[in-house]
Amino acid sequence: MKVAIVYSFEAKKTSQVAKHITEAWGKDITVLDADKISGKDLHDYDVLIIGAATWFDGELPGYWDEMVPELEQENFPGKKVAIYGLGNQKEYPENFCDAIGIMADLFSTLGSTVVGATSTEGYTFEASAGVKDGQFLGLALDIENQASLTKDRVKKWVAQVKQEIK
Repeated sequence: MKVAIVYSFEAKKTSQVAKHITEAWGKDITVLDADKISGKDLHDYDVLIIGAATWFDGELPGYWDEMVPELEQENFPGKKVAIYGLGNQKEYPENFCDAIGIMADLFSTLGSTVVGATSTEGYTFEASAGVKDGQFLGLALDIENQASLTKDRVKKWVAQVKQEIK
C-alpha cells in the first residue's frame, strides 16, 4: 500500500505536524509538497494524508485553494484520505478547522473514503465545517492554544488511521 502525506513545505506549523506524523507512521510514507505537485500526482498513492490549516474566516490555504479546481477534474475511487487540520479555537471559534471539512467534502465527492474522524472532546469552539455527526472529519489541532497536546493527539490518530486503512 502506497501512502503519501501532502502539505505545503512553506506552511511552518503544518510542516511541523507533518514531521510528527511521518515519525509516527514510520518509513513507508512519501512526503509531497502541495506547492509542487499536480492533482494527477495523487493517483500514484492508495492512501493520502492531507495537511491543511484554516485561514482567516474558514478558508483553505492558498496552495490548496489553487489546486481545488484541478482536483475537481479528477476521480479518486477507492482511495483512502485522512486529513489533519490546524486552527485557532480562541481567535476563530466560529470556523475552527473548517479546512478539514472542506477537504473531506472535496475528496468524498471525488470518490474517496475519508478516514480518521476524531472526537471534539477537549476543544472549545462555536462551529466548524470540519465536524459531522459530532466528530471532526480528521485530526483537529490548535498549536496556538493546545501545543502540549499535539504530539499525543498525532500518535493516537496515526495508530487509528493505520487500523482504518487495513
